[in-house]
Amino acid sequence: MSSTSISLSQIGISSSPRSMIILLLITIIVYSIRPAEASVCRTSCGKVPISYPFGIDDGCGSPYYRHLLVCSQSGNLELRTPSGRYPVRTISYGSDPHILLTDPFMWNCQDGNKFRPTRPFSLDTSTHLSLSSLNEYLFFNCSESHVIIEPKPIFCERNPERCDSSCDSSAYLCRHMPDCGSTVLFRGGSSDDDFASCCSYYPKATESLRLMLRYCTSYTSVYWRNTGETQPYDQVPEYGVRVDFETPVTTNCLRCQDMNKGGGTCGFDIHSQDFLCLWTASAASVAGVLGIGAGVWYLKKVRAKAPVTCGVQTNDNRLF
Repeated sequence: MSSTSISLSQIGISSSPRSMIILLLITIIVYSIRPAEASVCRTSCGKVPISYPFGIDDGCGSPYYRHLLVCSQSGNLELRTPSGRYPVRTISYGSDPHILLTDPFMWNCQDGNKFRPTRPFSLDTSTHLSLSSLNEYLFFNCSESHVIIEPKPIFCERNPERCDSSCDSSAYLCRHMPDCGSTVLFRGGSSDDDFASCCSYYPKATESLRLMLRYCTSYTSVYWRNTGETQPYDQVPEYGVRVDFETPVTTNCLRCQDMNKGGGTCGFDIHSQDFLCLWTASAASVAGVLGIGAGVWYLKKVRAKAPVTCGVQTNDNRLF
């Protein structure tokens, strides 16, 4: 059986050091202008920046959050969860990492007393995502025969052991809903037909949320947004769901992101999910320039050592 390998001489390239240098330069140039692996890692979707640990392209970011973010062709970013896909409003990567979501199925003040059935929001807890404690859930028109609807301070004083299971009818947000102005839409109980009942309850698990919605007409989520102002104006309520996330940091990732070494992007192998450092296009270009510069310097060094032949060029002193 004949070998399929091709020698340098078969393609017209000498195995001399000079020819090898030329081949090396060609290789460096080709790789420096070829799109780098990290060029497939988009850094934004619409107006939302995408950074580690997230990625909207497979193999980018951390495998913990693989396939969770989806960027549509129209530039809309969504988070995929077991209960559906939710539009992403913003992502904060700083010292307080979190995602702000909107749920079109949840009630808002524009709906008034027109309540519609909604789906219970849920998260995959294996993805290092968690519901923020800054969320507050409001339930409307709940059945008083199945749900404990009472002012929480009073109820907790009477029944401290059942305090966590009560839905607080005296919640601040039931009287001060975002975007509702001074309009009063709710009251603590459901006995008055002019108002819908409202109470606040924080579900500890998805199952408890499903149970609440089994006996309540609808619900909404309000999160407290930090404004950076001084108290008591440091937080304002807004509709939406705040999801906190963890940023897994490894030594390999820190080395990869080191700007002194080119500033790569942390990613992973899509088959083994092992860590990969994806070099950015700029880093690849710099490497190519440095490689070309080193090659030119070496060629000049070789040329300086070439024998002087008074302008006569022979095969012995030919560089190209």
